[in-house]
Amino acid sequence: METLSGVIERVVFHNDDNGFTVLRVQTSDGVVAMVGHMPSAVAGEHVEASGAWVRNRDHGQQFQAEKISTKPPDTVAGIEKYLASGLIKGIGKRQAKKIITAFGARTLKIIDESPAFLKEIKGMSAERIARVRASWQEQKAVREIMMFLQGYGIGTARAHRIYKTYGDKAIEKVRENPYRLATDIWGVGFQTADEIAQRIGIDRASPLRARAALNYTLKTLSDEGHCGFPEEAVIERTAGLVNIDRDIIVKAVDHQCQNGDVIRERWSKSDDPRYDSPWLYLRALHHAETGVAAAVKMLSQGEHPLPTLDMDDMLAWTEKRIGLELAPSQREAIRQAMTNKLLVITGGPGVGKTTIVRGILEIFAAHDLHCELCAPTGRAAKRLSETTGRQARTIHRLLEFEPHVGVFMRGSLAPLKTDLLIVDESSMVDISLMYHLLEAVPPTACVVLVGDVDQLPSVGPGTVLADLINSGAVPVARLTEIFRQAAHSGIVRAAHAVNNGQMPESASAEQPGDFYFVESEKPEELLRKIVTLVRDRIPARFGLNAVNDVQVLTPMHKSELGTKNLNALLQDVLNPLAGQAETEQFGCKFRVGDKVMQKVNNYDKEVFNGDLGRITGLDVNDKKLTVAFDDGAVDYGFDEVEELMPAYCTTIHKAQGSEYPAVVIPLHTQHFIMLQRNLLYTAITRGKKLVVLVGMRRALQLAVERQNTAQRCTGLRQRLSSLVR
Repeated sequence: METLSGVIERVVFHNDDNGFTVLRVQTSDGVVAMVGHMPSAVAGEHVEASGAWVRNRDHGQQFQAEKISTKPPDTVAGIEKYLASGLIKGIGKRQAKKIITAFGARTLKIIDESPAFLKEIKGMSAERIARVRASWQEQKAVREIMMFLQGYGIGTARAHRIYKTYGDKAIEKVRENPYRLATDIWGVGFQTADEIAQRIGIDRASPLRARAALNYTLKTLSDEGHCGFPEEAVIERTAGLVNIDRDIIVKAVDHQCQNGDVIRERWSKSDDPRYDSPWLYLRALHHAETGVAAAVKMLSQGEHPLPTLDMDDMLAWTEKRIGLELAPSQREAIRQAMTNKLLVITGGPGVGKTTIVRGILEIFAAHDLHCELCAPTGRAAKRLSETTGRQARTIHRLLEFEPHVGVFMRGSLAPLKTDLLIVDESSMVDISLMYHLLEAVPPTACVVLVGDVDQLPSVGPGTVLADLINSGAVPVARLTEIFRQAAHSGIVRAAHAVNNGQMPESASAEQPGDFYFVESEKPEELLRKIVTLVRDRIPARFGLNAVNDVQVLTPMHKSELGTKNLNALLQDVLNPLAGQAETEQFGCKFRVGDKVMQKVNNYDKEVFNGDLGRITGLDVNDKKLTVAFDDGAVDYGFDEVEELMPAYCTTIHKAQGSEYPAVVIPLHTQHFIMLQRNLLYTAITRGKKLVVLVGMRRALQLAVERQNTAQRCTGLRQRLSSLVR
């Protein structure tokens, strides 16, 4: 082992996730390359390392450090480089030079102890000085936390998040119970928390570890779509996760059930063998599922808000109001809405769901009854507004979600003031959101749930729409007839063909249309065709914008044809760097002009999972970027950018509830595990003007033939079925 010390001349590369770093270090013998793992690195810092010299085949001689420590610079040149790195928000290269000229070697002491003196520097306003001071204090606290966590595989960005969550007590809280990280900090999983716990010295067979593992197992199952899960399977899965004695897990289950964090549900008799043994639920999901069942029972009772009407006269009047002749199935659906307080309307594209909604709204409005419209996503709500001519909101906005306290202001104690609630894209609504929504509906109101039950289920736990339909406890209007105008659309015909297990019919040069299958066998050839379609052919032929109007949807994240590779490829083609500012965070590059998608709900910023936007600003000095969404611009610190992903290509799951002018879908046997009918059907129904499948005919055939047989474990259908027994 050798030792090496010097000043960081340049940070060539730093991975925030795992801390891998490549440095150029100025030593007494000249500038050398150093590689190793460290929580953060800033040009100008003094670095000391122990390790060995190695020769890299591509990069030559390097010092490979096993241990690295840093401290702030103590020379004027080092301090200037340190400040100019962008470490402190509010100080860029020009300001760094001005500050160094004024204060010299005392600069860092001035910033740390007497930042008010910075007002002597031209351009340093009181607001900017406050920002510098806050950033400096945060850097000090985060550096201490990062030094504590650097051996545990937690990188810079997550250390920032830990600091923001726990504040100055971060180290104390982590030492006390490292497993809380898996629950409290987005991006930190159980495995990382468990590794920290082992190094801190928590016994591998401790009850604390067993309870944390149980909670993690149930949380993982909910992420997979399950509301509850058979107890024996949960115990087996948890024991396998942590490799400790089964009896310890059983005791952990009993403990969590006794304190109410986990609920044990014993089912009454059922024809389904899955209900023969007890299930375990996380408390919140059990509360949501039982709450939805109770709300369905309550809303199904009582008098309908509409007066007694002559059905035929009302339907004839409705046809005149909307200017359309209703088909028998549509007339029947509207009849049901006039007599049932709770109704599900389901069907695929082109079957007239929108026409029915318009008709129902006209009838209620004609009798001076108040109507509310909502959908799970901003894009779905916007589309509902456009098709009905009435205001529609996201469910979160309708329920007046208050992000600072994490609660919906509308609920059983402050219900919505409405006589009719119409919920579009109901297949996307998970059990928790449906509970909050139905809880806020007054007992006197009607609820109409509209959705396509053949699409993918919600990203969150549950299969609410399917359970409601299959329970027999709720009236259902199932529409199957494709209307003449829609029948001319190749997209509509293709979607229904796939849903019926048939190969879709492609348009051609001789018979142009809006649905095409472009055959391609090899992945590299397929990639070239996707680029040509998105960049050249679709914009030229259909007059669409390659970034705004064309969306690539793929079944998976990984592989050559997954989102990660396709996004990198399309970003370089559609938004090349060309000298503009760029930042690389969490393995993704971001540039001004990039199309991006929000990956998780962020209630503070009022942006939600699946929202699309464009990057309109990127400030390397202030470490932030700005994204323009439909509802306005939102700022992200670089430590928050993990919530975003490039969105030239997204997964089909992420596209639920959205529509795009043109959709391009790669299909290849690389995607074998995901090639299923409801996935392809959902992808095809995302396109409004054009859908192009690109890939192997064998992959298309597999997707058409394979039904998704994986069942989510939910108790809602069982609970609802008991209402009609």
